[in-house]
Amino acid sequence: MDVLNAAAGRALAAGDPLTALKYVALRGDPPALALRGIAMAQLGDFARAKLLLRRAARGFGPNEATARARCIVAEAEVALVSRDLGGPLRRLHDARRTLAAHGDRANALHAGYLEARRLLLIGRIDDAERTLDTLPVARMPPASCVGCWLVAAGIAARRIRAEPAHAALTRARRAARATGIPSLMAEVEHATRVLQAPLARLVTHDGSRLLDLAEVEALFATNSLLVDACRNDVRADAHVIRLGSRPVLFELARVLAEAWPGDVPRDTLLARVFRARRIDDSHRARLRVETGRLRKLLRPLAGVDATARGYVLQPHSATTVVVLAPPVEQGHAGIMGLLADNAAWSSSALAQALAVSPRTVQRALEALAAAGQVEATGRGRARRWMAANVPGFPTALLLPAPPAHG
Repeated sequence: MDVLNAAAGRALAAGDPLTALKYVALRGDPPALALRGIAMAQLGDFARAKLLLRRAARGFGPNEATARARCIVAEAEVALVSRDLGGPLRRLHDARRTLAAHGDRANALHAGYLEARRLLLIGRIDDAERTLDTLPVARMPPASCVGCWLVAAGIAARRIRAEPAHAALTRARRAARATGIPSLMAEVEHATRVLQAPLARLVTHDGSRLLDLAEVEALFATNSLLVDACRNDVRADAHVIRLGSRPVLFELARVLAEAWPGDVPRDTLLARVFRARRIDDSHRARLRVETGRLRKLLRPLAGVDATARGYVLQPHSATTVVVLAPPVEQGHAGIMGLLADNAAWSSSALAQALAVSPRTVQRALEALAAAGQVEATGRGRARRWMAANVPGFPTALLLPAPPAHG
């Protein structure tokens, strides 16, 4: 690498893209194109960054596999930040192997961190943790360490483990200060604010209150029958009954839990669960059928008993019944949970992270946009979505990952 490229590389490592561009802005050789692409990424122009990195990769010769792999890693990082979870990230694993085989240990380790971060984003928590465990974080450059510790904090938060999450953020903050890069320090502070914000709302027949991550973890450890409206399941001790694909049954369980230890009148159940305005015999028959289905599913944890006026939930061993709800109740909570990271997501990336069809996500985004809860920028494949300023989000509980003990 010549003197100008080396100087630009040092400026980029220090988080100073404008100085880097002064050295390479007018050059078109592949190394300079790669440095320009990284600089544009640091400045937030992701579309231009991708083009420059691809031009650089094409410009390297057949004997420059390491340089091409570095471009692929850089492009993958840009794709990750811009929430494009497709093509560039699928080539990341091969690039990591190439870098390791050619002795570029630092960039190979950085590629491993990017793999772990992508897996976390799409909800593959176990795979993300296994990938992170292969990385010697203590021997990585400080900038890469920051990312690794943020991924570790995200994994712990998704698994409702407050102490490891805060410990990882402390290490990330220490590594960010060591770099002296303002953008990294700002990213850690944002993650810290998210972790300190209320993640859920505890609902009982007496009322409701907000909970942070530590309080949610403590709730999971109590002898309670928990109806989790963030993950759409019912749990007690280590037993979990998932009702994400049974919305009527889950809503029925939730209404009964909110009234516990009292019962719920049949007409109230029909109005809340089935949205029935004019109740007739067909509604009452359906209520009996759905209550029977719920009783069968909840049999390991609780009974659903008929009373003179309705139904009541009767836990077997739990001493209390509570509902865990999002801080703000609204539709399409999973999408809002992902968009709350302040990044701009493509609809295809949202669909991949939530494991639903792209059309389902598009319909949800259109509804949220009409309600003023999300905003779109760009057109066609460049279209990206961000959350508007909606109080009460984010919450790690809305993201696609079950607790480890579930």
